[in-house]
Amino acid sequence: MAAADDAAQTTTPHPAVAALRGERVDHRFKALPPDADGLTVGELTAQRRNLFTGGFTTPVLALSAERLEHNLALMESYAARHGLAFAPHGKTSMAPQLFARQIERGAWGVTLAVPHQVRVARAFGVRRIFLANELVDAAALAWLAAELAADPDFTFVCYADSVDAVRLMDEALRGCARPLDVVVELGAGEGARTGARTEAECAAIADAVAATDTLRLVGVAGYEGEVPDADPERVRAWLRRLTALAVAFDAAGRFAGVPEIVVSAGGSAWFDAVADVFAELPELSAPTLKLLRSGAYVSHDDGHYKHLTPFNRVPEEGALHPAFRLWTQVVSRPSPEQAFTNAGKRDAAYDLDLPVAQTVRRDGVERPATGVRVTSLSDQHGWVSTTGDADLRVGDWISLGLSHPCTSFDKWQLIPLVEADGTVTDYIRTYF
Repeated sequence: MAAADDAAQTTTPHPAVAALRGERVDHRFKALPPDADGLTVGELTAQRRNLFTGGFTTPVLALSAERLEHNLALMESYAARHGLAFAPHGKTSMAPQLFARQIERGAWGVTLAVPHQVRVARAFGVRRIFLANELVDAAALAWLAAELAADPDFTFVCYADSVDAVRLMDEALRGCARPLDVVVELGAGEGARTGARTEAECAAIADAVAATDTLRLVGVAGYEGEVPDADPERVRAWLRRLTALAVAFDAAGRFAGVPEIVVSAGGSAWFDAVADVFAELPELSAPTLKLLRSGAYVSHDDGHYKHLTPFNRVPEEGALHPAFRLWTQVVSRPSPEQAFTNAGKRDAAYDLDLPVAQTVRRDGVERPATGVRVTSLSDQHGWVSTTGDADLRVGDWISLGLSHPCTSFDKWQLIPLVEADGTVTDYIRTYF
């Protein structure tokens, strides 16, 4: 599966990715300059407008060019240093340009969660996809079988966590040109999300796969982020169950004939534990693809993942940098203790934590947002409390740090990529 020529993934952009520069700018895209209507994205990019003086309207989400590049490079080096293959979870950004950059920075492929996301990735030339989910939709399986038949270089792997799922997959795939690769998903514990709860159930699933002509067992996988009451000891204990399952399956000859054995885990909170435990894996009967799937790193954040990132535990390995800033404008100042901005739930992530005011910008000068705090979000307004030392006026721009990358990307279809001086160097297209 991974033995294909990786250099072929890093030469030139896929035509569909390059074609994004030809898309016309218009009312569909929030915050872009009204006077840019009718320009292509490439033409607007070439103008290198400034986010603050180039006609952008508020609210506007900006992605830091420098911090994005730092994060891409850091996870590339981390995975390489620990002998891990890397398939970052694409549901975080759903941005084909970022998929391409992640693959250029050494990613094996892209992890996804649902059939729509797989179709997007395929439309933009992604050759290797790991679906970290069950797939029992007959229509999606029929489409997938056609993709596999049409492209011998397309690698696809998905979960199976029950004998019923295997039966449904087999029924939908009868007559397929080549078998679909599956990994048995080991659940993270009672009350966790998907996944078989016991090793005996995992073995029954593997037996069911072996009894079909439409499926091929290539490994085991799971998600340690669902371990109940997760702490380093519990997470490592579950990861050792996962690796022991791979060893037991291999000893029983369940992987006979596969070119490599997939062992996969790794969200954005415990990839240090994944690296440690996967390093303990003994040599198996075929090369092992130790596949890490962390996705939130690409933009990181100023809240949830800022506190959860494993780099807090291993600072000697580096540090991710939050790359998003949501710029919003003060539109009302009804009292000395209160202000309202024009960014709300339609613009900012709010499912985990509220945005945090970072800086205030007025007349080209940016300063810390002292005494300014976001207390609530309406659909289109931010509720802001202010203390006596908050110098805040109607018209000021406030930059907000966000918590949770996944629900930041999904509110914006075209995101300016911005250098530190405010120059916009590209626009990132998303497909949610």
